[in-house]
Amino acid sequence: MSDSKPRARTTDATNYTMADLKDLASLLGVTPTTKDTSTDKRKRGYDGNVVRLKVRTEKRRGKVVTIAQGFQSHPKELHDLLALLKKTFGTGGQVTDNALELQGDHVERIKAILIEQGWSIHTK
Repeated sequence: MSDSKPRARTTDATNYTMADLKDLASLLGVTPTTKDTSTDKRKRGYDGNVVRLKVRTEKRRGKVVTIAQGFQSHPKELHDLLALLKKTFGTGGQVTDNALELQGDHVERIKAILIEQGWSIHTK
């Protein structure tokens, strides 16, 4: 024997070529599970519960302000969302106490964008 490397024993099971994970499941005797596409994709807060946002308008100094509150997110995420809304609506706004404030009446438009991004909305 001129071969210095030890050879591993081979059996029929080790020579089995698998095309995909279904073959692995059948080899192990496990039934594959399919990913459930109906899972809840809504945003969740720090406590794991679904976050329900409230979107409303107020009058301040004779002007209308739209307020979206109830966020349990990282401040960076709120500032990014505010930047998107300000750019989309062409208006000013700010983040105060985990709430987004935008100048003007944009309740329905904010609601549509937030629902599209996975937030659960309660309008008042």
